[in-house]
Amino acid sequence: MKKSFKHILFKALITITLVFSFALAKAQRYSFEFYDGTFNFEADSTVNISFNQELNSKSVTAFYNKISSSHYQDVVKSLLVYKEKYKLNDWLYYQLIRKAAQQISPKAANYNRYTLYKWFLMLKSGYDAKIAIGNNQIIFYVRNDEDISDIPFFMINDKKYMCLNYHDYGKLFQRENAYKPVEIVEANAKEAFSYKVTRMPDFKPEDYVEKQIAFNYKHKDYHFKVKLNTEVETIFANYPVVDFESYFNIPLSHETYQSLIPILKENLKGMSKKNGVDYLMRFTRYAFLYEDDEMNFGKEKRLSPEQTLLTKYSDCDDRAALFFYLVKEIYNLPMIALLYPTHITMAVQFDKPIGNPVVYNGKSYTVCEPTPQKENLRVGELSASLKNKPYEVVYHYDPLNR
Repeated sequence: MKKSFKHILFKALITITLVFSFALAKAQRYSFEFYDGTFNFEADSTVNISFNQELNSKSVTAFYNKISSSHYQDVVKSLLVYKEKYKLNDWLYYQLIRKAAQQISPKAANYNRYTLYKWFLMLKSGYDAKIAIGNNQIIFYVRNDEDISDIPFFMINDKKYMCLNYHDYGKLFQRENAYKPVEIVEANAKEAFSYKVTRMPDFKPEDYVEKQIAFNYKHKDYHFKVKLNTEVETIFANYPVVDFESYFNIPLSHETYQSLIPILKENLKGMSKKNGVDYLMRFTRYAFLYEDDEMNFGKEKRLSPEQTLLTKYSDCDDRAALFFYLVKEIYNLPMIALLYPTHITMAVQFDKPIGNPVVYNGKSYTVCEPTPQKENLRVGELSASLKNKPYEVVYHYDPLNR
C-alpha cells in the first residue's frame, strides 16, 4: 500500500514537472536594451496572434477579442513595472512599447499587426487609445488634452485623439474624413496620454561623444566639451510641436548636464545677475549656427535644449528654449516668452529692469535676445524690426508658483 502511494505520488510529481516545463517552453522570452537598462519580458504563446486578414473593422475586432483572451497580463505587467522603476514619462513609455511590439511582431514583416500590438499594449496599460481604418491604412490614435499643433487628430464625444503613426504613411496619409474609428471599448483604458517629458532617460556613459562648443564674451574665448548622445535625436524624431511650457522644460540628460552646467556656473562666479544673464544670452546667441526650420527640417520643429546643443543648426524657438533652461538652472529667475508674428524672444525679471521693460501682470521684465539679429543687442534692447509690432506672452515662468 505504501509502495503504491509513493509510486502514485512520484508519477504525480513527474506530471506536474512536465506540465510546468511545457508551460515555460510555451513562453517566448525577449530582451532588448532600453537606454542604460535592459528590458526583459516573456510572452505566452497565446499572445502570438496572427493577422493576415483584410484590414477592416471586423478583422481588427477579431484580433482584439483573441488577444484579450490570451495570457497577455505578464507582458503588460513587465512594461508597467519597468515604467515605474525608471519613472518613464508617457512619451518614453510609448518608445518602450514600440520596441516591445517590434520584438513580438516586427514592423517590416507585418505593419498592421505591429500597430495592433502597440495599440493593445497601450490599451492594457490604461491609455485611452483608438484604431481607425480607411484607405487600406491602419491609424493609431491616443487621447490627449494638451496643445499639440502639427499632427492629425479627431474628436469623439468632445475628446481629442492625436495620431501616433501618421508619419509612417508620409504623403499617403489622408487628413480629411478618410478614417473611421473601430468601435471597441476597453473599460479600464481611461488615461489621457501626455507629451510632456520632464525626465530624460539615463544613457550609458560610453555612448556619449564630446562636442566642442566655443564663443567669445568681452574679448575672451570660452571653450566647452559638452557630452552629447545621438539617442536624443531618436527619442524626439517623431515628437510633435508641443506647447511652449512643455518643450521649454524638457531637461538635459545627466551626462550632458554635468558636462555643461557646472562649467557655466564656474564661469559666472563673481558676475552680477545682469552680467551673468548677458553671458548666457550671448552664449545661446553666438555658440551655434542659425538656420530657419523650413530650411533645416522642411517644417516647423521645436528642439529641446539638448537637441539644440546636439544639432548643427537652430532657430529662434530653439534658442529661446535653451536660454530659458540655462537661466532657470543657474539663476531661477522669473521669465516670459514673447511671441511675435515671425519671431520669439525672452524677457527676464531682475530686481531693477534694464532698458525699455515689458510689463506683464504688473511686473517689469527685461528683454534678452538669445537669437542673432542684425544689431548687436545688449540686455534690455529689442530689435528695431520688432518695435511697435504686436506680441503675445506664450509662457510665463514664476519660480514661486511652479
